[in-house]
Amino acid sequence: MTLPDVCDLLCLDLPKAEAVRRARPDSAALAAAAGRARALGDPTRLLVAAALREGGELCVCDLAWVCERSDKLVSHHARALRAAGLVRSRRDGKMVMYSLSDVGRELVDTVLPPTAAARA
Repeated sequence: MTLPDVCDLLCLDLPKAEAVRRARPDSAALAAAAGRARALGDPTRLLVAAALREGGELCVCDLAWVCERSDKLVSHHARALRAAGLVRSRRDGKMVMYSLSDVGRELVDTVLPPTAAARA
């Protein structure tokens, strides 16, 4: 038998609940955080982000090789990660180099702990 997910008795610790309510993030911050989390919700985007965490700055060709995906697909996902603020890019001649932003690194580390090789 499963227990219901609601209280059987209405009880409210008003001082505590009000303090938590006042400290909650505003709607814009919540929407931005949800967008960043959503960006890592795709396995290929998470793989691209993990590759950037391990490799530092990489071009799309390197990312495609590491991820075993087409360069067009990797480029699409890298742009989505950049739009979410998780990745930054810079042009180096004819190449576009990608790297994780600080926020991207923190989120990837939270969602996907570093591999043993990365910790060594």
